Amino acid sequence: MSIFYPLQLLVDWLTYSVFRIAPQTLLADAVNFFVYDTLKIFILLTVIIFVVSIIRSFLPPEKTRKLLSGKSKYTGNVIASVLGIFTPFCSCSAIPLFLGFVQAGVPLGTTFSFLVASPMINEVALVLLLGLFGWKIALIYIVSGLVIAILSGIVIGKLNPESLVEAFVFQNSLNTNTVLPQMSWIERFAYAKDYTLDILKKIWPYIIIGVGVGAWIHGYVPTDFLARFAGSSKWYGVPLAVLIGIPLYSNAAGVIPLVSALTEKGVAMGTTLAFMMSVTALSLPEFMILKKVMKTKLILLFAAIVSTGIIFTGLLFNLLLK
Repeated sequence: MSIFYPLQLLVDWLTYSVFRIAPQTLLADAVNFFVYDTLKIFILLTVIIFVVSIIRSFLPPEKTRKLLSGKSKYTGNVIASVLGIFTPFCSCSAIPLFLGFVQAGVPLGTTFSFLVASPMINEVALVLLLGLFGWKIALIYIVSGLVIAILSGIVIGKLNPESLVEAFVFQNSLNTNTVLPQMSWIERFAYAKDYTLDILKKIWPYIIIGVGVGAWIHGYVPTDFLARFAGSSKWYGVPLAVLIGIPLYSNAAGVIPLVSALTEKGVAMGTTLAFMMSVTALSLPEFMILKKVMKTKLILLFAAIVSTGIIFTGLLFNLLLK
């Protein structure tokens, strides 16, 4: 029995008794899906983000920069990608993070590994994937995301892209030997509570919209309709999903409920995961913000390398999960 079985009973009661929607209708399926997934996601997010926030209290940005500065190329890429899981950022913080890392002496390749990993494989993505797909798919996604982030950073670092970064980025250096004040456990719990509430306030519209679209697909789109165009046998499904995902602006909270519904309707798992990766890791608004600190050629290079990794991963998933 699933730990969310009591929640399903509550949602069934709300759908059929409180809302008085006739069972086994398209509307009932859509409403039941929407209420159940919304409540389930918020419960999971609240618990997991609070726990991860405690971990994050030990890894402030200053300590992250200090951990990464002076590391060898490959070691730095691995550490940066793993740290990205615990230190998620949004597009608005891309420039401060980029400047802070580079000015602290973190190699550009290592910095790009962090920029790829942080929005794509953070705790929100992990929670939603666990809740909607189970631990196997969540683990596959996290591992593949780490591999893409690590390899992308290594490749970019090998190309020596320093000339493609605006000169002012290297003009000021940061002191990485600053002694940071230690937080008490009371302060850590207070920080975790505030951070959890702050994240929920920021992402709840994305969750509602994502689950809403997913509920409509779940209730009203025929089971085999999307499979005709994006099934595992369609070679163009993954590249097309990546191209569609790049201009969209969302985070994991908004796109994963939609991915769940698409998968349920026959869209291949590799195709949906590639779509999710492109939306979160190749955000067009982030590119526009990064344009202030790097040249267009570097942004296009970054997008091309990450897109190639995502497409390869999606095609491999479709092949293995047939």
